[in-house]
Amino acid sequence: MSSLVKATNVKFDADSFWVDLSDGRTIGVPLAWFPRLLRASRAQLESVTISTRGLHWEELDEDISIDGLLAGRGDQTPNRSSEHAA
Repeated sequence: MSSLVKATNVKFDADSFWVDLSDGRTIGVPLAWFPRLLRASRAQLESVTISTRGLHWEELDEDISIDGLLAGRGDQTPNRSSEHAA
C-alpha cells in the first residue's frame, strides 16, 4: 500500500537525492534517473515542494511520485532523440 506513504523531507548530495518517508524509511535515488534534476543547480534542486502525492519542482517542470520511486521508476518522459531514430 505505497499510496499511503508520503514524503516528509528531501535532501541532496552530489549524485543522489534522499527522500524521508512517513513510514520511517529513507530512499536514495540517483539524480541520473531524472535528467532535469541532474542538470539543475543546487538552488533549483532545493526549491522542491513536497505534496501529498510526491515531489514537485515548479521551475524545472518536474513532478515525481512517491509510488513511482518506490517502484524503481525513473523519468518517464519520452526521449526526444529516440523519436527520430530510424
